[in-house]
Amino acid sequence: MPSLNDIRSTFLDFFERNGHTVVDSSPLVPRNDPTLMFTNSGMVQFKNCFTGVEKRDYVRATTAQKCVRAGGKHNDLDNVGYTARHHTFFEMLGNFSFGDYFKDGAIPFAWELLTKDFGIPKDKLLVTVYHTDDEAAEIWKKVAGLPDERIIRIPTSDNFWQMGPTGPCGPCTEIFFDHGDHIWGGPPGSPEEDGDRFIEIWNLVFMQNEQFEDGSMRALDMQSIDTGMGLERIGALLQGKHDNYDTDLMRNLIEASAHATSSEPDGPGNVHHRVIADHLRSTSFLIADGVMPSADGRGYVLRRIMRRAMRHAHLLGAKDPVMHRLVPALVREMGAAYPELGRAQALIEETLLGEETRFKTTLDRGLKLLDEALTDLPEDGKLPGETAFKLYDTYGFPLDLTQDALREKGREVDTEGFDTAMEEQKAKARASWAGTGEAANAAIWFDIAEKVGATEFLGYDTEEAEGQIVALVAEGAAIETARGEVQIVTNQTPFYAESGGQVGDSGWIVTETGRAQVTDTKKVAGVFIHFAKITEGEIAKGQGARLEVDHARRGSIRANHSATHLLHEALRRTLGEHVAQRGSLNADDRLRFDFSHNKALSEDEIRRIEREVNEFIRQNTPVETRIMTPDDARELGAQALFGEKYGDEVRVVAMGEMANSGKGTQGNVYSLELCGGTHVKRTGDIGTFLLTSESASSAGVRRIEALTGEAALAELRRRDALMGEVEGLLKTAEQDVLDRLQAILDERKQLANEVAQLRRELAMGGGASGGPEAQDINGLKFLPQVLSGVTGKDLPGIVDELKDKIGSGVILVVADTGGKAAVAAGVTKDLTERVSAVDLVKAAAQALGGKGGGGRPDMAQAGGADPSKADDAVAAVKSQLEAL
Repeated sequence: MPSLNDIRSTFLDFFERNGHTVVDSSPLVPRNDPTLMFTNSGMVQFKNCFTGVEKRDYVRATTAQKCVRAGGKHNDLDNVGYTARHHTFFEMLGNFSFGDYFKDGAIPFAWELLTKDFGIPKDKLLVTVYHTDDEAAEIWKKVAGLPDERIIRIPTSDNFWQMGPTGPCGPCTEIFFDHGDHIWGGPPGSPEEDGDRFIEIWNLVFMQNEQFEDGSMRALDMQSIDTGMGLERIGALLQGKHDNYDTDLMRNLIEASAHATSSEPDGPGNVHHRVIADHLRSTSFLIADGVMPSADGRGYVLRRIMRRAMRHAHLLGAKDPVMHRLVPALVREMGAAYPELGRAQALIEETLLGEETRFKTTLDRGLKLLDEALTDLPEDGKLPGETAFKLYDTYGFPLDLTQDALREKGREVDTEGFDTAMEEQKAKARASWAGTGEAANAAIWFDIAEKVGATEFLGYDTEEAEGQIVALVAEGAAIETARGEVQIVTNQTPFYAESGGQVGDSGWIVTETGRAQVTDTKKVAGVFIHFAKITEGEIAKGQGARLEVDHARRGSIRANHSATHLLHEALRRTLGEHVAQRGSLNADDRLRFDFSHNKALSEDEIRRIEREVNEFIRQNTPVETRIMTPDDARELGAQALFGEKYGDEVRVVAMGEMANSGKGTQGNVYSLELCGGTHVKRTGDIGTFLLTSESASSAGVRRIEALTGEAALAELRRRDALMGEVEGLLKTAEQDVLDRLQAILDERKQLANEVAQLRRELAMGGGASGGPEAQDINGLKFLPQVLSGVTGKDLPGIVDELKDKIGSGVILVVADTGGKAAVAAGVTKDLTERVSAVDLVKAAAQALGGKGGGGRPDMAQAGGADPSKADDAVAAVKSQLEAL
């Protein structure tokens, strides 16, 4: 019986033999489509190839693409675990043609692979075609010999494929397997098509059109092929199973879940194990591709999937976190095909453990609230939307998790009520989601790349160079000559384009007829774009140009970038191997580094890290760069940013020497990273490293900010000057500053207490024994005081003194604090069950033109807008007491 790994290899090998380039799976975060939250099909990474915007050095490709469908249009989350074929994560096997072969090539390939290499009986297969696609139907008859009754014409969108509301699209033919008449169900298009007898195993899409936002459609300049076969689905078929979760890979993950939870894999908790096995894959791959749990966007969807799996582990009786213990089993199953899993294993385990630990603290309380809410409902009643929202808002339960919990009880949620309560939060989440990472919306840059080729970058070796202006762009259109704001493209450049956290270079471009000041440099489709303003004359396309980078600024950027590498390694060695880069900024004035870690750094850790970075700066060893394959780089121990896409060759930057580090060819390199940025020649060029702050960036991510070189020295000089001023003001030496400052603070506190006491006594007429006498209201002593010259902070002390004076009763103090009113109410302990100071102060505040107020039954405070209404406040409290 072939394993899923065998089936994946058979598919890729078949198409490689037939002239296709095997292309690695793209990351789950799309790089060329801002309309998608996650990569949901094999064609996503080839979208621009289908439209002709992008061209590659091959016209046939095959992939095993990792996909996630757990948000937006393609959302299978609710069905996972309860059906045979729904997943949040799945692998899509596909073959692609970009203007090479079309229907007459795709159909024969599919038939040969299925019937020969996979050995599926021909009489078990039938197909569907779009109802007007006579060409596909005729090819099926010719190639497969299928009769008309096994070529079913479908007039609906089921056989017209669209990735989304816009983009490439076209008719498709779907291949179905007949499991036999012992299973209920009818062929596609029949009333019984939802049964399980006829199962779709492969979809061949004929890319003929491109659809636009207004609904219009045009024929693509070239006809292409996009196919998709779910590995899990074909795997179940070839392994003689009728359920994807019975395949070898999923079965092994289910048994790992059963072992970790000490439960039976096929017992009453079977659904729980299926959910855990599926969600383990989606969460692990998302983390490996750089997604971290958060409150919105992709991170929110990841957190939903995580928490759903964790709740199912809880229902299996797991008392301790479980998910992180299953990661090794996943790496064993899929690590060979997807090595990013192994590289990110420590980070995946650490993230899952941290999230499950946090979630368990709220899970029991949330489920208890859910059970309590259900006890008050009739048997057929829905859970109120407000309650579902409270579970979300207070306990972090997404709606689908609550629905999943209720499904087992045969109950539903009032989703309309929930939607009403969630409307504001949903709008905020939608507004905060920024789409995908790499820009692909400017077709003009792909056109320029096609015409003139990629820009050659010279900036590793020089900061000045000659070049030719090959394109000028203003307001999104190509122009021949330019004045004012313009984007300049040259055939080669020393300017570094913003990438990998390093900001783009600035500087000057000069031609015979004009001079431009470059303010930024970016890169799209291999084209370096110099954002510039022409300050003298004009610049024309085709001119030769002198390009000069701002040397001082580049030098500062280089120093910060190299220091970031040293910082990264110091963090790993100080905090642990789980530390991985989650983002960075290498600018000319500072550096910022975000990294995976679940708690704040101690002062000792911060100092150790700062000390270690400076130690390797002082080493002043050469910074060496080598070009090699990504695999060779990783074998040498090079660190890479998880989820980052690397080409066939990478730059590997080595700095610092350390015995037995295990990195580099000699095993003595301190920092070894894949990096395309610019760096100093020797570590000593960094100068000084000064860590200025450490803080939280997001859940499970910390942020360090630091300075280097002259900026660090300037900060140290500023601090030194500040200390000199403090010494002068305190009239003491530096070593005695803290003692002197503490003495001043103690003296200040004592004087403040004395002043407050004198102010209270003065306001009350010279002492606690002065002032009006208490009134008797409804059997209670009531002592009101209207004062001036005191602050709101003084009122609690005054109330306590007046309580001591009357022994038992109610106190009200209203003070004019300089245009505003402050009010405090006090009730002696023996009367708090009869009257609350909170109720009294709210009544007084309302009379003073304020609202609210709070505190304890024996002491409460509030404010007001109009101190002249003090008598009204006293009267309001009297009314409250009279009504008791």
